[in-house]
Amino acid sequence: MIGLVELLDRLDRAVASALTPVTDAEGVSREGWRVLLMLARGSGRSMGEIAAHTALPAPTATRVVDRLVESRLAYRHTDAVDRRRVLVHLAADGRELVERVCRQVERSAAGLLGSTHTPERERLAELLAALAVPAP
Repeated sequence: MIGLVELLDRLDRAVASALTPVTDAEGVSREGWRVLLMLARGSGRSMGEIAAHTALPAPTATRVVDRLVESRLAYRHTDAVDRRRVLVHLAADGRELVERVCRQVERSAAGLLGSTHTPERERLAELLAALAVPAP
């Protein structure tokens, strides 16, 4: 029987093989993609939050965000509550890119898993969501 660690490794490789060609074609690195997804799920994020979420050293996270800002996929804005703090936001072009990439990758996944929502697919999504929650 295959262990959980090996299955997760295989899943990581499968996701990378489906996602990387699409994000590469859009000119976005895997780290940049993670930042864009994070920004798409909420309002502005601090660099500390971005570094923690992506598990990147702070200087690397800053370079990734710099590239996203230069590409007009994200922008920085001073926090209205604490003017010493700068938050990173998803730009309109970034939102369009996230939606475009998600549609394309989900279409590919639907080809493998079937396009209908089955109880098994819903259960798989629940299990993956549970695994994605960081340990306390």
